[in-house]
Amino acid sequence: MKDYLTFALKRFLQLLAVVFTGISVAFFVSYLSPISPVETIIGRVSGQSAYSPQAIASLRETLTELFGLNVPLHERYFNFLGRLLVGDLGPSLLAFPTPAMKLVMLALPWTVGLLAVSTILTWLIGNILGGLAGYYQNSRLLKAFGVIAIGIQPIPYYIVAFLMVIIFGFLWPVLPISGGFAMNVRPSWSPEFIVSILRHAILPAASLVIVGLGTWFLGMRALVSNIVTEDYVTYAELAGVERRRIVSSYVIRNAMVPQLTALAMALGGIFSGTIITEQVFAYPGLGTLLVRAVNAGDSAVVLAVSCIAVIAVATAIFLIDLIHPLLDPRIKAQ
Repeated sequence: MKDYLTFALKRFLQLLAVVFTGISVAFFVSYLSPISPVETIIGRVSGQSAYSPQAIASLRETLTELFGLNVPLHERYFNFLGRLLVGDLGPSLLAFPTPAMKLVMLALPWTVGLLAVSTILTWLIGNILGGLAGYYQNSRLLKAFGVIAIGIQPIPYYIVAFLMVIIFGFLWPVLPISGGFAMNVRPSWSPEFIVSILRHAILPAASLVIVGLGTWFLGMRALVSNIVTEDYVTYAELAGVERRRIVSSYVIRNAMVPQLTALAMALGGIFSGTIITEQVFAYPGLGTLLVRAVNAGDSAVVLAVSCIAVIAVATAIFLIDLIHPLLDPRIKAQ
């Protein structure tokens, strides 16, 4: 237990280093944006009505102080770190003067729900079917599924999403193709609202599952195909161990370790795929908010989304890393 706690502490320190580096890079990249939030707001105000030069100058000075642009870059950086700790990254240009972090917190549950469900389903179904296909190599059904997986794997997320919009939105309109819930349903914890959320999430989640399923299936099948030739599997079969136990305890469990590592490495790609999918289905998550913020030059929202993404992905990888020694006793937590 002591060795495991030491291992967990080291991984936690690495997590802090990764998060610090990621949010620092996000800050300095956002600083390079040529769009000034102060001039953007002044342009909007000036277009609505006429103001005197003195009023414009006073507004520019107030906005410059509000956005923290009246101090040197290094002071802005330390101010950013301090404001990030309290969850305040300044106002948003999209919904000025609404705080940028408030917009992110409103969109975050939609992306987390969509990403969590699609990732878990894809990983579990792909690995289970891939493990069975690797062990029962003469199964016609699993061979057919392997052919389908090979054909689907290289298809981009947005192609599958567009196909599902066409099929289920026009050719066979049985599911909603945009939004997070029906417009005539009031947001609440009522069964009607929950059912509406689930119906609107089916197509976005299905597009992510369909595309990601092939990768996990083929990877797991290749791993299991090598494991079934190992001596301990052959010995278990000759000893009369039940096939179900061989598949679950001897084969799939050992193949899960590299697949767990691959899951940690793929989390960033899954997040980018979610952004594209949300845009296609107009899903009210972080992806849709990020695209709107980029188009509007809203650096505060872009920075807030980037920080949340860095923290979420790094934390997920940290948790997966902690599971490794518990899943595989061959890994020493030292």
